[in-house]
Amino acid sequence: MSVYSPLSASLWTSILCSAFSVWTLVGGEVLVIGSNLPIIAAPGDDVILPCHLEPMFDVQGLTVEWSKPDLKPDPSDRLSRVEYVHLYRDRKEVPDMKMASYFRRTELFMDAMKHGNISLKILNVSEEDNGRYRCFIPKLQSRVKSAIVELVVDPNHIKTSLAETSLQTQDPQDKTLRNGSLWSSLSSPSCPLWLTLLSLHNSISAFFRH
Repeated sequence: MSVYSPLSASLWTSILCSAFSVWTLVGGEVLVIGSNLPIIAAPGDDVILPCHLEPMFDVQGLTVEWSKPDLKPDPSDRLSRVEYVHLYRDRKEVPDMKMASYFRRTELFMDAMKHGNISLKILNVSEEDNGRYRCFIPKLQSRVKSAIVELVVDPNHIKTSLAETSLQTQDPQDKTLRNGSLWSSLSSPSCPLWLTLLSLHNSISAFFRH
């Protein structure tokens, strides 16, 4: 009679996720990674929308676009154009193509871009900032050039500091597990949800069989 062990389930989840990560990054392809979880903030908070390249890759010489993909140009206005939440080109911000509501409210971490960090800081958020944000590197030689991060500005949410808000997502350089292997698997960009659920299903089945 075999004995069910939470440790064995944790080990199998880690092995499966590691195998998937190796398969995903085969050939050294660089991927843009966002966040599996929404960023939740109170009105007036400063927030960080996390986005980075994996493995680490210097993007200082590339164009980086942050936009709201659910906002489309007016089809009846042929002169209308897509405006950006933040546009970085030729090693500097391009404010001329920026949405007016984000003027002087956004910034990238310039020193960290050489390490592949393209996270966006937004100051003094309001409910009008709610929605999906897309970070995109158009000239990146990769099948995965963009990622989506969702921002939820909730007036009932307790106002937090910037540090507390940014800790809602895992630092891409932090390899420690948070609250066990299941949380780590769910929050890891390299491990798909179906793989974690499959491992969890097998563990529960083994428990009831024994």
